[in-house]
Amino acid sequence: MTAARPQWLDTLVDRLGTTPAHYYSRFLPPQEGAGRRAGVLVLVGPRDGDGTDHEILLTERAHGMRSHAGQVAFPGGSVDPEDRDVVDAALREAHEEVGLDRTSVEVLATVPELYMPHRDFGVTPVVGWWREPHPLTAGDPREVASVLRAPVSELVDPANRFTVTHPNGYRGPAFEVDGLLVWGFTAGILSKLLDLAGLAEPWDVSRLEELPEQMWR
Repeated sequence: MTAARPQWLDTLVDRLGTTPAHYYSRFLPPQEGAGRRAGVLVLVGPRDGDGTDHEILLTERAHGMRSHAGQVAFPGGSVDPEDRDVVDAALREAHEEVGLDRTSVEVLATVPELYMPHRDFGVTPVVGWWREPHPLTAGDPREVASVLRAPVSELVDPANRFTVTHPNGYRGPAFEVDGLLVWGFTAGILSKLLDLAGLAEPWDVSRLEELPEQMWR
């Protein structure tokens, strides 16, 4: 059964078309382009039958990975030679990571490409509506520890929002969802998109939490 898209998601898509890249990050790709490109999927789906809540698909990366071990992220990854574009890469990776059927997704818009200068990486968030939800399972346990379907109601709850601090001086938005810490690039995008969608509630930006050592070692 095809689920009806929430009005706030249409509002978000409309605003994405007029919001410049620097709204999301101060790091933008150089004129010559990033060395590598990737697509990540920001997938919104129905949470319940009456349409009062929705969820966003996230993954917990395996704790034994060489980089970003144990971190919560959007499904997605690097563009491979066989991918048509960043959208194709995001959908392919989501299928590999959690078994997502790409035909169940309606791609709505993309966020301008953002840049990770320390990795020379250009990342494009792809916003989609999960019109036909189905069960998901973590794929390769060496890459994905768990699948997290984060309720939007929990993401916007001020009690679950705070500012995380890194020993290197970094400060950024963070969320606690289902006992997991969401921070960094993923939290930054979530924060901006919730604001654009008109869903964000006032939260205590002065609440500081130190990033656990295992997240930065």
